Amino acid sequence: MDHSLHTVSDVMTQTVVAIGQEAPFKEIVETMEQWKVSALPVLAGEGRVIGVVSEADLLPKEEFRESEPSRTAQLHRLDDVRKAGALTAGELMSAPALTVHADDTIAQAARTMAHKSVKRLPVVDGQGLLQGVVSRSDLLKVFLRSDWDLAEEVRTEIISRLFGDASKDLTVTVADGVVTLHGSVRNTSLLPAVARLVRAVEGVVDVALDVTGPAPASTGPPVAGA
Repeated sequence: MDHSLHTVSDVMTQTVVAIGQEAPFKEIVETMEQWKVSALPVLAGEGRVIGVVSEADLLPKEEFRESEPSRTAQLHRLDDVRKAGALTAGELMSAPALTVHADDTIAQAARTMAHKSVKRLPVVDGQGLLQGVVSRSDLLKVFLRSDWDLAEEVRTEIISRLFGDASKDLTVTVADGVVTLHGSVRNTSLLPAVARLVRAVEGVVDVALDVTGPAPASTGPPVAGA
């Protein structure tokens, strides 16, 4: 069973193109075009990430090409106005860099991307040195796990541990990443927690429960003449 797709280190790209803070504007554009990326980590020293230059950082130079920034732009878009006159990566970059660590969970990286509206994140170690980069498409790799693999993890890591010997009364099936639990359990109050745990398994698309409580105990045959 493959439990590897749980942290950023398992899906990140280790071969990363980066630039120094003295890289000129045109070199930045050429590097982005050559490597087909929308952002580049900016490094200092022996590889410490100090910022990121994205396409959004470069666009103000084109936006304000034909005319000087208006008074409104100068008041409300100071950063863009500054970048319109920038010449190097150090002047253009957004800093400090928004980064993740290799041992962060995929969910943590996804939340950071969503909340900050970024497509790529540099991956750094404890000293801030560049280790790789993770993109939105990298995070989606967890959904490539096979249905068989997902079913095995749910059975072994969740159902068997929670229900012990009673796990034999539950069947796990997976189709297109949707996990369905069939059977009966003694304590149905556990089912919401079970659903949360299953949904947290990397690669699971959704969870369906086809589970009932225990059958009512038999009261025996009726007594004649009662």
